Amino acid sequence: MGMVDHRFDIVDKAAFRSGMSRLGSAVSIVTTRSGGERYGFTASAVCSVSDTPATLLVCINRASSCFHAFESARHFCVNTLMPGQEDISDAFGGKTPVRDRFALGEWGEGLTGIPVLANASVSFECEFTNAVDEATHRIVFGRIIDIRENEERATLLYCMRRYLGAWARNL
Repeated sequence: MGMVDHRFDIVDKAAFRSGMSRLGSAVSIVTTRSGGERYGFTASAVCSVSDTPATLLVCINRASSCFHAFESARHFCVNTLMPGQEDISDAFGGKTPVRDRFALGEWGEGLTGIPVLANASVSFECEFTNAVDEATHRIVFGRIIDIRENEERATLLYCMRRYLGAWARNL
């Protein structure tokens, strides 16, 4: 990896956002606990890294209201939503105060005491392993220590700035 050639920095923010809106993704609520308080945010930037050991990554905006909690967290959980949980996604999307976000949904605790959504499509409880800052975001890596799957086979998707959920119930 070398230096970035800035002669090619010609894509503007609006064009980038429009193009990225076409990359459909699962909608997840990423949670942690810090100082005895629960924190969480909505994420679509979640990706598997490896199965040996089982590792994933999630991106968080460093300007996020709960970034400080994730900055010092040793554990976090990626709770992938199901169709019908759009209200939970909206609540954790940044417009609801952090203290009020957990009012929606049925929340329990994982192996490490962090919030786990009881009826998520799947929840990945992770131990923090590494982080990399890039542009406005931090990429957080976690080794998966527990997986909880829901028997219903459906995941809430987001594409072209809207939720795509109802059709996914039959997958």
